[in-house]
Amino acid sequence: MFVMPQRSTAPSTRSLLSVMASVFTVFLVTGAALPVLPLHVHDDLKFGTFTVGLVSGAQFAASLISRLWSGTISDRKGPKYAVSTGLVMAVLAGLLYLASLLATGKPYLSIAILLLGRALLGGAESFIMTGSQSWCLALARPGSVGKMIAWIGTSMFVALALGSPLGSYLFEHFGFASIGLATVVGAVATLVLILPIPAVRTNPRSDRVLAKVLAAVWIPGLGMAFASLGYGMMTAFAVLLFIQRGWQPAWLSFSAFAAGLIIARVFFGPLPDRLGGARTAAIFVLIHSAGMALIYLSPFAPLAFAGATLAGFGYALVYPGFGMEAVARAPADARGLAMGVYTAFIDLALGVFAPALGLVANVTGLGPIFLVAAVLALCAVPIAIRLHSCRTSR
Repeated sequence: MFVMPQRSTAPSTRSLLSVMASVFTVFLVTGAALPVLPLHVHDDLKFGTFTVGLVSGAQFAASLISRLWSGTISDRKGPKYAVSTGLVMAVLAGLLYLASLLATGKPYLSIAILLLGRALLGGAESFIMTGSQSWCLALARPGSVGKMIAWIGTSMFVALALGSPLGSYLFEHFGFASIGLATVVGAVATLVLILPIPAVRTNPRSDRVLAKVLAAVWIPGLGMAFASLGYGMMTAFAVLLFIQRGWQPAWLSFSAFAAGLIIARVFFGPLPDRLGGARTAAIFVLIHSAGMALIYLSPFAPLAFAGATLAGFGYALVYPGFGMEAVARAPADARGLAMGVYTAFIDLALGVFAPALGLVANVTGLGPIFLVAAVLALCAVPIAIRLHSCRTSR
């Protein structure tokens, strides 16, 4: 539950946009690194696909580890403090990106520094997302809470979609150093932007509530974890696969995924409310899985880009679909915490399976792991059916 300071007035549009700008920034620099990191690790530092998956998964693993910590900080010290902490961590991540270039003559040292930078960026993502969601909900006018959540999610994926071509351009013309510099500059600029925004106070929750929430959301969380593996493959390996098969521009693979997701959110966003969360999740998991399989099966670039778009389109409504089920099962006064714990299942899946599937790719090649992700995503369908059956039987 969020409590406004007594002297606070209705928030200005500028305040809300400034908070969402922090989300946009961290995912813009994350998106800029997506098509670049696999190339830098694989081609410049000469490491294999396991290390590519490890570097990509480090961000999600760190985000998972820091998820509950960031929520506690946001509750106790306020969302503004959490967001500011995340932006400082993003600055340090960018500096570590730059520091890793000083050790390229010693690849293992360079990759260790890069892993630390990715871990810091994962922590930054967790602090910024958790704090921004809390902050926007506290600043929101009555009746606009749903809109705030939608805006935050949209700003995230718009940033990811724009970040891929930006990162590719910077890397091609200025090298990996430009990615580190862009990370530092973007975080500092956003930190300056949010300083004038009024802080809000929150009421911390007890550990007993956390246990109840975890028991309530683990089933929809598990469904989301299976469905999120395709997202992990797109972030870690899509660029390498598209380059390997001569499909250019390779950065468009993830931008197409993000574009499909945005289209689905804009035009079909109300479906979970109309059809129910579990039913919507089941339908869109099938679409997502078909898109991932199409990437694997595609003999030429246009069909592969269409597969990436279809995969993103399907992934778009899996998250709110299972999320509705998580919230419905959680205590009424802990729905925000429920969404935080639910989201942690995505971090768990990507932090563990991205490196694991990188090992598989060492044996099978890159293409088959997209098929593996498509098959594993289908495991979410019986989970959704079970959730729907439980809901209708009540």
